[in-house]
Amino acid sequence: MTDSMNAHHSEPVEPGDTVGRTSLGGPGTDTPGQETDRGIFDKDLLDRCISCGFCLPACPTYVRTGEETSSPRGRITLMRALESGRLDEDDPTLAEESSFCLGCRACESVCPAGVEYGSLLEQWRDHQWQGRNRPWIARILMALVSRPALLQAQALLRRHARVDRTRGEGTDGASDHNRPGAKNEPISNAPEQTASLMLGCVERGLYPKVSRAVLELRPEITVPPGQGCCGALHAHNGDSATGEAMAHTLGQRLPGTVVTTAGGCAAHLAHHLGPDRVQELSQYLDRVGHRPAGQVTVDGRPARATLQDSCHLRHGLGVTRPPRELIASVADYIELPGAGECCGAAGTYAMLRPTDSRAVLDPKLDALERAEVDYIVAVNPGCLRQLQQGLRRRRSHVRAIHLAEFLAIAAASAPITEADDTDTDTAEEY
Repeated sequence: MTDSMNAHHSEPVEPGDTVGRTSLGGPGTDTPGQETDRGIFDKDLLDRCISCGFCLPACPTYVRTGEETSSPRGRITLMRALESGRLDEDDPTLAEESSFCLGCRACESVCPAGVEYGSLLEQWRDHQWQGRNRPWIARILMALVSRPALLQAQALLRRHARVDRTRGEGTDGASDHNRPGAKNEPISNAPEQTASLMLGCVERGLYPKVSRAVLELRPEITVPPGQGCCGALHAHNGDSATGEAMAHTLGQRLPGTVVTTAGGCAAHLAHHLGPDRVQELSQYLDRVGHRPAGQVTVDGRPARATLQDSCHLRHGLGVTRPPRELIASVADYIELPGAGECCGAAGTYAMLRPTDSRAVLDPKLDALERAEVDYIVAVNPGCLRQLQQGLRRRRSHVRAIHLAEFLAIAAASAPITEADDTDTDTAEEY
């Protein structure tokens, strides 16, 4: 497959047109009168698309290539051709476009027909990415996160928020951060229902400070043991059945409201467990009436901060307001042009197609420099890593940080009250 957005030269896809090397309706495929359904896609979902074109300007790959086949509308035409048998299953354009799509779901937010493109993409990859057709990097990652023991072993090296077996008692590895009266406001407006923190697969290893910051902000949240992967990685890489099973298994291990610090995991879990069961951190803080304390400053002034939306949090769950309001409460919030556009991380995309991933990220980094911000706040670990790597390559002064850590830095600047004057930890010591 190609690894450059400039390498796409396919023509708009319509019945009778050529796609890649295969003719829709040409030799070797079913003629229109002989088409049969292969049962790959949910026909009701596939038939919703009315080919109106509203999705075109919202699609990162179409915007950068101008190619119809690299748009949601064009890809749905490919799906229909695959479903009907007008395209052979080994057609190179099918393989390329199922991989080239970021799966950001921006098309869903602008679609007047309510096309569930994310579900269609999962069905496509379930069929297209079987066996050796699945990218080897995805196969390795899926194998790793399928083993809870390997995920839990990360605690030996990285001190993420560890097991809290009894609500209100000491937390292994979290010091005093899980007790009422820790720095920031005491438990107020706390939900009656138990809230369980989900430890993300990537986050617990790469960003253990995030989960510890959550407990600093909301000590009532518990951290149940024995957590595995939520299954989002499987669902997005051609094994949605396993992804669904993993979501339900994790849901059984996490009582009450599942709180996650990863927007992509939140959307996946909410799809399978129900939106009432799952909340991304900013949603949870908004629901319980959390009032952030303190302020993030740079050189004695309020820090200039912006947000990078999580694609699945924004387009899958429609969550945009809470993280912005939380940031604005502790810093000078700057809305970045294109904040709701994909950063190019897209789960495994940055590893599978690094050149294309950077092509999506670069305009965002340009906008960051023009906006002269101090921080860009992320609500998804994949986005955080993508931004950090991009900023590091440019030797930028802008710092990428997770929302939980950003709020914890602000809390550390708040005046110490009598209730927490024995707690001397700072945001840098999580």
